Amino acid sequence: QVQLVESGGGLVQAGDSLRLSCTASGRTFGNYSMGWFRQAPGKEREFVAAINWSGRRTKYADNLKVRFTITRDNAKNTLSLEMLVLRPEDTAVYFCAARPSVFLSSDLNEYDYWGQGTQVTVSS
Repeated sequence: QVQLVESGGGLVQAGDSLRLSCTASGRTFGNYSMGWFRQAPGKEREFVAAINWSGRRTKYADNLKVRFTITRDNAKNTLSLEMLVLRPEDTAVYFCAARPSVFLSSDLNEYDYWGQGTQVTVSS
């Protein structure tokens, strides 16, 4: 089992940048592919970005690939999400998730472990 803790959320203005982090503990971090998802009030949880175990392969939601970047540091057991030019519609709780596979996935049902989430609020 792996435990995930997100950090880095907060209240920012439109156009600002923010970097989220997810720290993993428990099993070997490098055995897991990782993902970021978000959930806005009244909406379903949606895929943001995913990265495979090595960090060499990534996948993004089509509408976010220009502004968001996912990375990982297996030596530090951390996953990051760099978010640029934030918009009010990016307001959501952001979750990191882990799946015990070398392959990445955009399907939230394929992730076994989830963090508690970190709130990102973008004011206009």
